[in-house]
Parts: sequence; structure tokens; C-alpha cells
Amino acid sequence: MLDAIGWFFTNIAQAFINFFYALTHPGLWLDWLSWGNAVEDKEALMRFIYFGGSVEFFFVVFTIFLVVAAIGFWRNSFMWLAVRFLEGIANNVGRLFAWAGLLMVLQQIVIVFIQRIFARADIAMGFGTPFVRDVSWWSEELKLYNALVVTLCCTYTFVQGSHVRVDLVYSAVKYRTKKVIDMFGALVFMMPAAILTWMYGWYFMWRHLVVPKPSASDTLDRLMLKSKAVRWNVETIGFSPNGFDAYFLFKILLVAFTGMVFLQAIAFFFRSYLEWKEGPESEGKYLDKDSLGDEDAELVAEIH
Repeated sequence: MLDAIGWFFTNIAQAFINFFYALTHPGLWLDWLSWGNAVEDKEALMRFIYFGGSVEFFFVVFTIFLVVAAIGFWRNSFMWLAVRFLEGIANNVGRLFAWAGLLMVLQQIVIVFIQRIFARADIAMGFGTPFVRDVSWWSEELKLYNALVVTLCCTYTFVQGSHVRVDLVYSAVKYRTKKVIDMFGALVFMMPAAILTWMYGWYFMWRHLVVPKPSASDTLDRLMLKSKAVRWNVETIGFSPNGFDAYFLFKILLVAFTGMVFLQAIAFFFRSYLEWKEGPESEGKYLDKDSLGDEDAELVAEIH
């Protein structure tokens, strides 16, 4: 028991060192962004892969959360600032990628016209040297638009209060009890689920981007040995010969989705705490919620 406690606090203390060391030595883990196939690029890539799913990275994120929470408990205005910032990320990203739904509809209409009216087997888009793909490629690409909406608009929908909720006791309890339930849910359900999904999704993504394939069980030393032979091997296999061949994007979206859920769990915990502390008058404070307009709101009220 004492060993576990010692390990926990040692990692928290080490997190400060790791965080500032990473900030002051970005070349050690970001040099691969300017890929030149050099030894330094390969080693930096493997460090990035390792630390992205490592215990060290977890404790850096966890320690930042503790520091922000401690300052927020002391200065509630700081915590409200964090809430507005994190909810702003969810709202802005969600509002942007919600347009993917419209693109999906428009592209489906184009596909139907090309197939049924013009009887073409391919579609070309662009000027000069157009981007030409088989109709089946464009049809399968519609899945990507759907994935963009699902993964990148999920937290936006959560902030807007539009997710379906199964309510057994929540509506019957008092206001402050509701906020305690919300805090408990953010800490016990949202955060652990996001962490587990990240751990699996991170290496799942990189196994479809580089070879030799990294593993969650690989140590940093082992990955550094693999770096000598590492090369990009981006997944381009489709489900059909002429079908969509960029399914690696779905793996990237999974990681992005997980990160956004984790950030929103922090924002939800902070908001629930502040609303619990400040009382019912603070419910929805600073909440940037979309409005349907007066006429639409009246119509929705009449339907309900």
C-alpha cells in the first residue's frame, strides 16, 4: 500500500519535470513534423508515439488537472474561465464540423445525378489537374462525413444538452444532489472511459500509420530500437477495389474524439462544482447555448 502511494506521488512530482522538459526540448519529440527521414526524425517520432500513450503522459495531464482544479477551488473566477475555454472548444469545433452533414447530403445528390442522369463511372473535382475517383469511392467517403459529425460534434451536443439521457432518479432529487451526481459521473464514468479509449485508440491509430508496428507493451528503449527501421506505411486499403482508401482518418478521429471527451469531462466537473457551490442562480452561467429563435422556440414548446 505504501509502495503504491509512494509511486503515485513520485509520478506526480516527476510530471512537473517531464512537462517543462518537453516544453524546453521540443526537438526530441516534434522533430518528425518536418520529416526528412533522418535518424533524429525517426527517434523523435518513436518518442512521440511512446509518450502519447504512456504513464508519464497520463500523470502530466492528471497533474495539470489537479493544478487547475486547486487554483479554481481557490479562485472560482479562474475555474469559470477554464469552463468557458473548454466549452468554447467543444462549441466551436462542433459548429464547424456540423457542416459535414450538409456536405454529406450535397455529395449524395451529386452521386445520384452522376450515376442516374449522366451515367458516369467516375467523378472529377477541382481545376487544372482534377481529383478523379470512381463513384464507389465517393459513395464510401460519405462515411467520413458521418464520422466527422459523430466524433467532433459529440462534445458540442453534450454542451448544448442535446444528448439522450435515461433518467431514473435524477429529476426527483434536489438541485445540489443533481450537481453531486454530475460531478461523480464526470470523474467516475467520463474520464476513465476517455482514458481507456485513448490508450487503445492511440496505438491502434499508429499501427495503421507506421511500420514496424508499435505496441502498448513496448518500452521506450524497444521503440528506439525499432526507430532504426521505422517508415511511414499509411493505411490505404479499402473495402472494395475502387472504394474509399483513407480509413486511417477514422483512427485519427477516434483519438480526437477521445481527447475532446476528456476535456469536456473536466469542464463538466468544474461547471457542476461551481453550480453546486453558487446555487441554482448560477445554473447555465456563461453557457453558450444555441437558440432556435423566438418563433421556433414557441413551436417546440407547443409540440411538447
